[in-house]
Amino acid sequence: MILKSYETKKIDINKNNIILFYGQNEGGKKEEISKILTLNKDKSLFSYDEKEILENVEIFYNSIYSGSLFENKKIILINRASEKITKIIEEILEKNVPELYVLINTGILEKKSKLRSIFEKDKKLICVPFYPDNNQTLSKFAYNFLSDKKISISPSNINLIVGKCSGDRETLLNELIKIEYFSKNGKKINSETISKLINLNENHSISELIDNCLVQNKKKIITILNENNFSNEDCIMITRSFIMKAKKLLALSKTFETNKNIDLTISSAKPPIFWKEKEITKQQIQKWKSKNIKQLIYALSEIELQIKKNINNSINLITDFILSHSSAKTNN
Repeated sequence: MILKSYETKKIDINKNNIILFYGQNEGGKKEEISKILTLNKDKSLFSYDEKEILENVEIFYNSIYSGSLFENKKIILINRASEKITKIIEEILEKNVPELYVLINTGILEKKSKLRSIFEKDKKLICVPFYPDNNQTLSKFAYNFLSDKKISISPSNINLIVGKCSGDRETLLNELIKIEYFSKNGKKINSETISKLINLNENHSISELIDNCLVQNKKKIITILNENNFSNEDCIMITRSFIMKAKKLLALSKTFETNKNIDLTISSAKPPIFWKEKEITKQQIQKWKSKNIKQLIYALSEIELQIKKNINNSINLITDFILSHSSAKTNN
C-alpha cells in the first residue's frame, strides 16, 4: 500500500509492522523514522546497514528471531538499503514473527523494483516515497514547525529562511531550531533578527571551526574563535552543525573501515562531497575511528542539553568543548 509523505500520520506500526521509506529526500525520511521511533520507545531498537546484514545473514536472522522475557518487541531499522535486501525481506514476511517491526530506508527505487512492488501490492504493508523538497514543501515544513512551537513569523520571513537553505531540509531545521531558542528569551522575531541569525551561515566561520576541530588544528581554531564574536544563539547553530557533521563523518568512517580505500570512500559518498572539502574530509576520516566519533556525538548531545538548560553559559560551554577536543585522542 502506498502512502504519500504527507499521509504518514496514518501509520500505526502496531498494525503495519513492516514499512518501506524510499527516495532522495533523506531529511524527510529521517524525520518520519524518528517520529515512529519516538512513539515506540517501549520497543528495543536494532539498527543495521544493508551491507552489515548481507555480510552476516545468519547472524542477522539469529538476532531478530531470538527473544527473551526482557526483550519481546523489536524494531529493526535497515539503513542504506537497496534491491539487494529483497530476499531477506521476503524471508521476514514469510516467517511472520509476532512483535517484530521493520523499517527500511532506501534510496531511489525504480518502478520495476521488486522490493517496491512487494510493498505497493500488499495492503498490510506500507511504502512511502519521499521526493526532493521544493520551496513549497519546505515552507510548509517551516510553517508547521513554527506553529507547533507557537512562534509567529510572517510568510515573507518564512520565505526568507527557506531561501537561505539551498533546498536542504536538515539545514532548514537547524535554522528553525536556532530561531526557536532565540524566541525563548523573549526576544522579538522580525526580518532583521532573522537575517542576522541566518546570515551566520554565509561567512562559513562555523563550518571552518568544526572542520578544524575535527583535524585538531588548534592554532586555526583559536584564530576563528578570536575573529568571530559568537553569540549565545550562535552556539546553538554550532552545536547542531557539529552533530550533523559528526554523523556524516561516522558514515564515512564506517565505509572506510570496511573498504580501506580513502579515495573510494570519498568518491562514493552520498550526498557527494564538494571538491573544496575533499582534502580536509580525508584528513578527518583518517584521524577519527568510528567508535570515537560515536563518543563525540554523545558528548555533543550532552552539550546541547546543557545549552538548552542555560543558554547564557553556552559560549563558555562550546568554547571549552571545542578546545578540549582539538587535542583529544581520536584514532586508537
